[in-house]
Amino acid sequence: MAKVSAAEGLAPKTMDVGSECGENDKDSSECVRLKKELSLMNGVAIIVGVIVGSGIFVSPTLLLKHSGSKGMALIVWVLSGFLSMVGALCYAELGTMIPKSGGDYAYIGEAFGALPSFLYLWVALFILVPTGNAITALTFAQNILKPLWPACKPPEDAVSLIAALITCFLTVINCYNVKWVTRVQDSFTAAKVLALLVTFIASLWYLFSGHTENLESMMQGTKTDPGDLAIAFYTGLFSYSGWNYLNFVTEELKEPYKNLPRAICISMPVVTMVYTFTNVAFFAVLSNDEILASEAVAVTFSEKILGVVAWIMPLFVALCTLGSLNGAIYASSRLFFVGARNGHLPLAISLIDIKRLTPVPSLVFMCIVTLTLLMSNNVESLIVYVTAVEALFTLSSVAGLLWMRYSRPHMRRPIRVNLILPIAFLVICAFLVVCSCFTNPTEVGVGIALIALGVPVYCIFIRWQAKPEWLQLACDSFNIACSKMFLCLPEDSKEL
Repeated sequence: MAKVSAAEGLAPKTMDVGSECGENDKDSSECVRLKKELSLMNGVAIIVGVIVGSGIFVSPTLLLKHSGSKGMALIVWVLSGFLSMVGALCYAELGTMIPKSGGDYAYIGEAFGALPSFLYLWVALFILVPTGNAITALTFAQNILKPLWPACKPPEDAVSLIAALITCFLTVINCYNVKWVTRVQDSFTAAKVLALLVTFIASLWYLFSGHTENLESMMQGTKTDPGDLAIAFYTGLFSYSGWNYLNFVTEELKEPYKNLPRAICISMPVVTMVYTFTNVAFFAVLSNDEILASEAVAVTFSEKILGVVAWIMPLFVALCTLGSLNGAIYASSRLFFVGARNGHLPLAISLIDIKRLTPVPSLVFMCIVTLTLLMSNNVESLIVYVTAVEALFTLSSVAGLLWMRYSRPHMRRPIRVNLILPIAFLVICAFLVVCSCFTNPTEVGVGIALIALGVPVYCIFIRWQAKPEWLQLACDSFNIACSKMFLCLPEDSKEL
């Protein structure tokens, strides 16, 4: 039996597994390896499905609050979509230039080295991914329970329990079969786009009935303070977050050089159009005061326009958030899988189920971290907190693109975007981060502090080679226990 050397750091020195797969075993069914099973339409479904989630139902109130008027809010929605499209095109160049799963983690590591990429992984593991998943799961639970408590908020314990159950259920599906995941994602993506279009059509009927008063004086009350506008853009960008999730699973995408940019160019205009239409629907039916006083804009909208069938809107919202959560669980688990494969997390997280060929330990670990965050209830602070931290690392990835244009001019680039796009994206995101430091210093400060905390963690667990023997043995025992518990092996090993 061969020994497979683990990466440095948290991983053990050795681990007994089957013999490694060679180059001639690429297509062997005996090799433990993630499969290329994602088509172009699967890729589009992942991007649209992840983006169109809780954000479109949580953000309209917060965005109107910080933009001051419906007209400015719509401008922010469209510009946020355009900015996300520019960022996605930059990531298309990165994804085809560096065809590795892991997204920002892989790109930052390629451009700037191990420490910056570890800091992204560290923050994604404990902040970005689980917080976003927790917000989505809680939104699903609140809306699925709303018909049972139409006159008041559902009990917090019930909301947390349903959110936990749906998180666990989707994790099980992701552990069991990738094809099941893509079928669920395709179905819910189609359902949510249809639901949002129905919302827009209902608002048109309301307008044609003569109710145009809510679209008058659209720019009245517009705020021009840079800090408020920065938070408004954060809120809009939070709703578009997920445009880079397909880059997390590049290694499982068929013909990534063709399908990655195509999926981005198809999905981003679709999402921007759907979001704009949905907000026009909300703004046409509801007044400013009704939107600002609402904790669930979609529910308030349905109660005013749909009458006895108003219960259908919470169901639509639940479908949207369910598909978003499913896509986020699938894509982000690959990020932690790649990080562990590179030695930046325990080797156990990079193990693959020998029968189903899914990264079960990574999925289970992410589920556990998400469950610990389901008690959070300050959505506005969480949005600023998550988006500010994510913007810093998105800046790093795009800066890496510019740096590699200079330092590696001859590197193969199947897609090469105009230099103006990454520069403009860099300047705008930097402006938003700086402005938010003055408006929400606490949230941004906590995020930066957590990033800084990753530096000593990296030095102790990754860089420090002369670790005590007891620590090495503990890591080794943990990894072997996980391998036995989940019937998993490292990538490219053969079944025994």
